[in-house]
Amino acid sequence: MAQSGNQLRQARSPYLLQHADNPVAWRPWGEAALAEARVSGRPILLSIGYAACHWCHVMAHESFEDPAIAALINQAFVAIKVDREERPDIDHLYMQALHAMGEQGGWPLTMFLTSDGAPFWGGTYFPPEPRWGKPSFRQVLEALARAWEQDRAAIAKSAASLTGALAAMARAHPGGAIAPDAIARATDRLLAACDPIEGGLRGAPKFPNAPIFRFLWQQGMIGNAANGIAAVTLLLKKLAAGGIHDHLGGGFARYATDAIWLVPHFEKMLYDNAQILDLLSLAAARAPDPLLAEAASGIAAWLARDMRVALPGGHAFAASEDADSEGEEGKFYVWREAEIDAVLGAESPAFKAAYDVTADGNWEGHTILRRVTARGSEEDEALLARARERLRAHRARRIRPGRDDKVLADWNGLMIAALAGASAVFHQPAWLTEAETTYRAIMTNLADHDGRVAHAWRAGEVFAAGLLDDQAAMARAALALFEATGDPAYRADAERLAEVALHWFGDGAGAYYATAADATDIPLGADIRPRIVADNATPSGNGLMAEVFARLYHLTGAALWRERAEALLAAFSGREEMLQACPTLLAAATLLAEGGTIIVTGRPDDPARAALLNVARANPDPTLSVLAIGPETALSPDHPAFGKAADKAAAMLCRRQTCGLPVTTPAALVALITG
Repeated sequence: MAQSGNQLRQARSPYLLQHADNPVAWRPWGEAALAEARVSGRPILLSIGYAACHWCHVMAHESFEDPAIAALINQAFVAIKVDREERPDIDHLYMQALHAMGEQGGWPLTMFLTSDGAPFWGGTYFPPEPRWGKPSFRQVLEALARAWEQDRAAIAKSAASLTGALAAMARAHPGGAIAPDAIARATDRLLAACDPIEGGLRGAPKFPNAPIFRFLWQQGMIGNAANGIAAVTLLLKKLAAGGIHDHLGGGFARYATDAIWLVPHFEKMLYDNAQILDLLSLAAARAPDPLLAEAASGIAAWLARDMRVALPGGHAFAASEDADSEGEEGKFYVWREAEIDAVLGAESPAFKAAYDVTADGNWEGHTILRRVTARGSEEDEALLARARERLRAHRARRIRPGRDDKVLADWNGLMIAALAGASAVFHQPAWLTEAETTYRAIMTNLADHDGRVAHAWRAGEVFAAGLLDDQAAMARAALALFEATGDPAYRADAERLAEVALHWFGDGAGAYYATAADATDIPLGADIRPRIVADNATPSGNGLMAEVFARLYHLTGAALWRERAEALLAAFSGREEMLQACPTLLAAATLLAEGGTIIVTGRPDDPARAALLNVARANPDPTLSVLAIGPETALSPDHPAFGKAADKAAAMLCRRQTCGLPVTTPAALVALITG
């Protein structure tokens, strides 16, 4: 039975709007589409992607714009299109099903579901004709439509098997406290996977894998991984020099297709750049390096110039920039030698030598800029900086890649926290202002009446309900701003969001579901409702919540936060073999057990206090929180600094409920932190 037409024209998601003119009768995910499948008895074709996804565009042009393929889809299936960034919960559920089939994940994700939403078969990209050992998309559609009509029993068996696997994946695996030796074994396995020559993890393609490397940095800083700091430093230097880095406009692409960081998939994601900025700040705080400072400044410039989205009362940041422009991947970013010569004139030879520009190019006859020479004198670097700016201005005349301008609370939360930290390390107060402006915009426009933060906003409208990751990332952002400013309103926000998370997402046994208790369009029943603890390109919501609880405990001394952190950690500690995939959770366990607080005392107008705070806020150890107190500050009796004199400028380090002796000079505080 043929369906009525495409229903994506009223969508808010830029990715769905990209498909609004397809001849496929797409429906957005929701109860209406699921009900249509149940009533009609047709299987569901579920296609999941995102606006900046190159291969999503390819499959759209090859298949979803083809009237013949669209007619086949419309006749045999209920077609549902999902933006994975709008609905990461749905993406996670069906990506897990693909993994349960033994397939490697990726996007576009192409899944086939029974009428009640149970997955029975799937894949990623399918070509229009058989190639690379893959069947054509037409062959897949015809075979599965035939199987639905003729072999429903086999489909039911496959669906039952995959649904059982999803239920198993959704379970928590409780145990006791995560033992230090279990964390050490996970650390060793992750370090063994690192590439000692090119940085990052071994092999290709290469992703930044920021949650892993932030954990390794933390382990290195507290003396639990001698090679952790070196692994992160190598990664950052390779990223900053590589083709994955936009040397003209700032920011980093999502990943490199090769093993040497040269050839990126050119899309830029907000979440990657937030986490890379965080790592750059930590590394530069320990060992200042102009290469890292330039990369950090480039991210900040890219945000301010290209990624701001106006919201009532302020602005936040867009989700991503596309890889493609004018139908070609990377066209906006690559160069030919003659074009660089024409723009730079006499300065061209020095620039070409520094950035690997040759007549033949380094990628498909073009050049992807990468830094291949060591830093030169201040005069040499100033010349290169001028050349980069001239090329950036010239490049700005090109047709830009598309921008996904939806505002996502969780990704903005990651960037707010990163900007707050980077502001102190790189002495950029404007970045802190940017973080505070963004935070206010999110909390003003995406906060619901019940205290939850919604997930997505675009064009004046909230269009996706809040998930655990949104509450966790914004609570973490609030704590970062509290530490950066001393404003107690931020800490109060973090505590309130922690309570919201418990009420709407808690499972009653310490862990947290990805979706809220009142979500109505999650298929397959309560047993499938996911508790996500493994990190992906972004840190997991459960890992971030554990960090928030641990940090609140160190900042307040309140046993409540320690108990919640312990319960959350214990909820996932029962299977040690899984912990390697959960570096954010492991970092939170270490933060809880070994972390501490730098207490800075004194009157707010005392310059000596300000000098101590500058050092404290620019420290490279992520297990140390910063708490500024004065004569009027009321600390809980449970806090280790309770009762300490707070009228004079001084700093002390408190760990394990004990505070050391105060110091009064920035140099002494540096020694205290690094010693």
